Amino acid sequence: MAVSQLKADDSPSAHPLANPGYGKRSAPEQLPRRESDFAHLPRREASIAAYIDRLPDGSDISVKMLAKVLPDYGQCAVRTSLRRLSEAGHLRLGRETVTDEATGSRRWVTRTFFSRTARDDAWWAAFQGQGQGSSGTTTATPARQPSRPQPQQRSRAYEILASVGRTKPQMSLSADDCVTLESLATDWLTRGATDAELRHALTAGLPAEVHRPAAIARTRLAKLPPERAPHPADLGAQGPAPTLRVLECTECRAPARPEALSGGLCRVCREEPPLPPRDGLPEADVRAHAAKIRAATATRRPEGTRV
Repeated sequence: MAVSQLKADDSPSAHPLANPGYGKRSAPEQLPRRESDFAHLPRREASIAAYIDRLPDGSDISVKMLAKVLPDYGQCAVRTSLRRLSEAGHLRLGRETVTDEATGSRRWVTRTFFSRTARDDAWWAAFQGQGQGSSGTTTATPARQPSRPQPQQRSRAYEILASVGRTKPQMSLSADDCVTLESLATDWLTRGATDAELRHALTAGLPAEVHRPAAIARTRLAKLPPERAPHPADLGAQGPAPTLRVLECTECRAPARPEALSGGLCRVCREEPPLPPRDGLPEADVRAHAAKIRAATATRRPEGTRV
């Protein structure tokens, strides 16, 4: 190992923890730890991966913290290594909801998901689509044969957007529209809006002719409802609300559908040409709007939790 003479008896318990709810989260259904787990990686990435693997969940594995506790590497080197670990299938960045058992309220937290078992893009796509209860027991299915892609699973928000056209044909949205609007619709659901309330917001009071349904949907979804905690009676009838999870680009943290994150990186960070604009705003405008949303969300996050 190249990480400043890390020894097998070095205790990872001394590594600082992130703020409660944030930090490292181990991916489910990993193979037992072996000496050769990271032998396929370059020496620096293998060393950092082995160190992260030994840390408990909740550890602060931000770039700044890793560069501080691993003095052989600066922040630029650590950032590059995390990108390469993402491309190799060991790491993904993202956000997911957590529920306060006392109040029933939910909030988004930033997480770094780590797997000592390398996963392909199809496995990470299935991981995003699978929820967990408030107890934190993940139900993702292992993918030990990366060559066999998992069936694609859509989020609750995506399914609602895709179904709007059944009741209001003039508001029919394309698959690309649903992907683009998914994060906005998810924000409605995490604030306590029901499926019916979300559909009503998208379809009520429409003009006689709708020429740009995606643009109308985007405008309406941007007007978020106030947050509200679920009623205890509703929790008893429906059970714990599932965790909502959104993966982000490892490099720029732009949220995206997992199939758009090849190796955990978006098209821009992979230096691929942008997709041609479709109905609605150009891709550059959409990314600018997403950046504003992330900036507003970051002001509510505790410091030191971003990678």
